[in-house]
Amino acid sequence: MRSAASSPYIEWAKLHSAATWNLATSGVPHASLADIGGVPDQMELSGPNAYGYAPLLQRIADHYGVAPAMVVTTTGCSMANFLALAALVEPGDEVLVERPTYEPLLLAAAHLGASIARVDRRPDDGFRLDADAVIEAITPRTRVVVIANLHNPSSQLTSNDTLQRIGEAASRAGARVLVDEVYLDAVFEGAPGSSVHLGSAFVSTSSLTKVYGLSALRCGWVIADAPLVDRIRRLNDLYGNVQPFAMDWLAAAAFDRLPALRGRTHALLAANRRLFAAWAAGRDDVTFAPTAWGTTVCVRPTRQNAEHLCTELRTTHDVSIVPGRFFELPDHVRISLCTESALLAEGLRRIGVVLSRY
Repeated sequence: MRSAASSPYIEWAKLHSAATWNLATSGVPHASLADIGGVPDQMELSGPNAYGYAPLLQRIADHYGVAPAMVVTTTGCSMANFLALAALVEPGDEVLVERPTYEPLLLAAAHLGASIARVDRRPDDGFRLDADAVIEAITPRTRVVVIANLHNPSSQLTSNDTLQRIGEAASRAGARVLVDEVYLDAVFEGAPGSSVHLGSAFVSTSSLTKVYGLSALRCGWVIADAPLVDRIRRLNDLYGNVQPFAMDWLAAAAFDRLPALRGRTHALLAANRRLFAAWAAGRDDVTFAPTAWGTTVCVRPTRQNAEHLCTELRTTHDVSIVPGRFFELPDHVRISLCTESALLAEGLRRIGVVLSRY
C-alpha cells in the first residue's frame, strides 16, 4: 500500500473510472440548480459564515433533531470524517476500523498516526456487523471505533440496538464511535434515526452528496456534543478555514427541497434494485449479499478473477465497475445501483456477456 497521505481509490475514481456505462459511481445523478429553486438575484458571494452559516446550521440541526451547537459544517463528508478523527486521535492512539471499509476512513486514521486495529464483517455472514466481535476488539487503548452505516461497499444496515451496545462498550473504555452516515438517508421505509441519539459516545458524519445528488455544493457536517464540535471548528481553521458562502447559501436552500430530492432517489433506486434482482436471478456465476437499501451492491464473480473482470469490462465493453481491492475485497466488485436505469440495464447486460464467457 502507498503512503497513507494519498488514497489509491480516490485517485482511481477521479482519473480512471470514466466509461460510457459507468457503474462505478456511489451517488445518485447530479441535481440541477432548478431542483433546489435556482439562484435568486439577492444571493451574495460573501456573508456571515465564519464558523458556519446560521441558516444552514439550523436546517441541519432540524434534520437531525439536535441543537445547532451540535453541528459543524465541512467540505464534504470526507473532510467531516478527517476532522472528527483529527479531533479525537493522537499519534499512537488505537482506532478500531471495520473490515472491509471505505479506504479514506482507514487511511485518514493511519495518516493521523493511529495504531489501527480491525474487526471483520464477513462476506459469508452478509457483511453483518457483529456487536460481540466489536466489543471484544475494544481495548483500554481504543480511542475511536469507526463504522459506516450504511456499510460501504455492501450497503448493509446496522441496527440501532447493535450500535447502542457498541457505544456502551466504547464508553466504558473511554472511546468514541464515529459513524459515517452518508448513505443512511437511502433507507426509506422504517429508517432508523441517526446514531447521535444513542448516547454521547457517538459522532455522526454525512453530506448532501450521495443520496441527494448535490456533490457540487461540497456540504458535509459532523454531529456531536457541543465541546467536540467547538474543537472541530477550531481545528478546521487549519484545513478548510471558511466554507464558500455561496455554497453554504445554496445548501441551506437545498434543505428546503430535500423531501423532493429524496423522493427522486427513492424512485430511482427502487427501479434499479428490481433491474439488478432480475439480472442476478438469471445467473449462477455471481454471489452477493442482498440488501433492501443503499446505492451500491457488492458482488463476487465465482468463475472469473474479479480484477480481470473489471479490466476486461473497461477495455472491451466500455463498462466501469469498482475493483474490490479498493475495499479490501480482492475477489469482489462493487456495482452502482444509482445510475440512470437505462444505463444500468445496458451495463449489467454487458457484464453478463463477459461473465458468460467463463
